[in-house]
Parts: sequence; C-alpha cells; structure tokens
Amino acid sequence: MASDLLNIAASGIRAARAALDVSSQNIANAGTEGYVRRSIRLSEVAGAGGYARVGDFSLSGVAIAGLNRNVDAFRQAETRRTSSDAARAGGELQAYQNVEAALEQSQLYPALTGFETALQQLAADPVDSSLRNAVLESARTLTRTFNIASQGLDTVASGLQFEAGDGVTQVNLLAQQLARVNVQLVRAAPGTSDQVALLDQRDNLLKGLSDHVDVTATFAADQSVEVRIGGAAGPQLVSGNIATPLAMATAADGTLSFTLGGSAVNPASGSLAAAAQGLAMVRDTHVQLNGIAASLIAAANGAQASGAALDGTPGAALFSGTDAKTIGLALTSGAGLATAPAGAGPGSRDPAGLNALRSALSAANVEGQTNGLLFDVSSATQGRKLTSDALTSIAGAAKLALDSQAGVNLDEEAVNLVKFQQAFQASGKVIQIASDLFDTLLAIR
Repeated sequence: MASDLLNIAASGIRAARAALDVSSQNIANAGTEGYVRRSIRLSEVAGAGGYARVGDFSLSGVAIAGLNRNVDAFRQAETRRTSSDAARAGGELQAYQNVEAALEQSQLYPALTGFETALQQLAADPVDSSLRNAVLESARTLTRTFNIASQGLDTVASGLQFEAGDGVTQVNLLAQQLARVNVQLVRAAPGTSDQVALLDQRDNLLKGLSDHVDVTATFAADQSVEVRIGGAAGPQLVSGNIATPLAMATAADGTLSFTLGGSAVNPASGSLAAAAQGLAMVRDTHVQLNGIAASLIAAANGAQASGAALDGTPGAALFSGTDAKTIGLALTSGAGLATAPAGAGPGSRDPAGLNALRSALSAANVEGQTNGLLFDVSSATQGRKLTSDALTSIAGAAKLALDSQAGVNLDEEAVNLVKFQQAFQASGKVIQIASDLFDTLLAIR
C-alpha cells in the first residue's frame, strides 16, 4: 500500500513539475510572434490487478502523454487567407497612390491650362514678342511636365519591380525553410516539445508565404505540409523536402509574369499579386499619358504647318518627340509661332493661324483627356482604399479570433501556476504519508 502511494505521488510530482514548466514557457513567450500556447496532456495509469487479485485494480498514478498546441487549423487558414487578401489590397493601394502622386506632382493639368491661357492672351496682339515668348515658355513647361510625369511613372514601376523581385526571393527562402521543417517533422515524435516547436515554425513560415502569395496547405498525418500556389489545383511550391523555385519575368511594357518550376502561375493575393496589378496600372496610365502627348503633338504641329510665322514663312513644328517621355519644344523663338494664315505677309496681325491652333487643341480634347486621366486614377485609388480598409479590418478580426485561442493569457497562466504548485505540494504530502506508513509497518514487524 505504501509503495503504491509512493509511486502515485512520484508520478504526480513529475506531472505537476512538467505542467509548471509548460506554464512558465507560455508566460516567457507571451510576446513571441507566432508562439502557440501549450498545455500538458496527462493520462491516468491504472490496470487490472495481479495474481490472486481478480477484480481488483492497480492504481499507479499519472503519466505525461505529451504536449498540446491550443490552436485551430480553420482559424489559422482563415488568418492566412485574409492576411494575404489584405496584403494584396494594401499593396495595390500603395501603387495606385504612387501613380496618382506622380501625375499630380508633375503639375501636368496646370501646365496645360497655362499653355492655353498664354495662347488666349496672344490672341489680343499676335505680333507682340513678349506674348509670343510667354507662349513658347508655357509650351516648354508643358513638355517638361509630360517628361516628369512619365519619369514618375517609371520610378513607380521600378519600385514595384524591385519589391516583386524581393518578394520572389523571400518566397523561395521561406519555401526552402519549410521543406527543411517538413523533414524534421517526419522525424519528431508526436507530442514532444521538439514537435510542437517545429509546428510553430511550420505555421509561421506558412503565414510568411501567405503575405506574398496565396497558398493552399495540405497537412499529412506526420504534420508535414504540401503547399500549392493558385488554389488546390495549382503547381506545388513545397512537397516533402522539395521546394520548387518561383521565378519572375518582366515584359517590355514593365508588367510581370511568374512561373513555378517552369509552369505559369498567377498569384491571386499577397504582395506579388499587388505588384503585378500595380504594374498593370502603371502600364495603362503610361498608354493614356502617351496618347495625350501624341494628341497634343499632332494637333499643335498640324496647325503650325497650315499657318505662317511672324516673318511670313510656313510654320514649323512646335513640339518634337512622339510621346510623354520624348516630347520636347522644337521652336527656338516665339517668332516661329504660326499665328497668321498660310500665305500671309511678314508681321501679319491676322490671328487665323492662332485660332486654328486653339481649335485643333480643342478638337483633340487634350485638356479633357488629361482631366479624365487624373479623375480615373483618383477614382481607382479611392476605390482601392475602401477595399483595403475593409480587407484589413477582416484580417484583423481573423487574427484576433486566432490570438484569443492560440495566444497566451497571462491571467490564466497565473491561475495554472497556483493550481500546479498546489498539486506539487499535495503530491509531496502524499510522499510524506507513504514514508510514515513505511515506518509504521516496519515498527509492527
């Protein structure tokens, strides 16, 4: 009897000590990112009695069955999915805001209205040299704003391409680490501290991957994970100890494409999807901006060719280049402005040529196109902001739900410390009683 008590008490002390260790570990890692709260798993040790003790039971205390991670796979998957969506929305918003800033900071629209105002003022006195020079300088300013806007878009594109390249590097590094964790998980015994630590690493690596691309994770019985990009039918990124490299290619128009092990893949969420969408936005804005510049060049140069300069010679081209990046000022003197009709003599005050230039600009709707471009970009940016705010809120709610389950509650752990301390002391008391019983039995004999 005394020996049974001693064994039971000893097992109780070991269990209480292990539970105290687990609570201490939880408290120490309360602020560790990605740490999942542990709890000890205990099982009763009892069996049928031995020889000549039919129907009796041998009570032998408690055994440590292993460790539990207090986390729900569904909540983890939701956190990965929503954070990946939020990462895409946030990245797209940043790209759109940068495009909007590039256009607004170039002062393109004010420069365009300034050019048209200078032409209107010149109509009051077409031969005035100061007014002619003012038109020429406003045209020069306009060409520079087109150049600045184009360069700004190029800068946005370069930044997005750099971020995407870094994202691809990070995906490959995380995938390689996850493949190594898979190997270690296969070897780890279930319920051990080694396994639960590896499971934390696995889940943190999956979370890191989901920030860059949409991942679909499938878990095996040994807790290793297979990861695919682009849905359950997408190509494998990680399988067992193999990590397939993700690659990125940049097209002539600056847009991106991705391949995984040679197979085309289109991330649906994450920072890489955001970069791809942002670069598509930059490309489309470039096309519109170049179209506006081309309309301006064609309208102005066409009107110039049909008029006469101040000295009576045929009008020369006002602008050089073909798009926003290459547009420049071709005339070197205000006297070259073809304000008079073709065939007019030197010093003509007939504003027919100037009126033709203004009419051509109006027909080309250069100002309207520019205003429309700015409005479209602004509207798209505002739409992305609403989307980003909503998805960020959803991701935050999913993370809170996961943290409420998997995070460390210091108040709860403090209660556990007291409970297991008392269990430890109680088991010690049982050992003392067993010792007293031994002494009594020995005295009887």
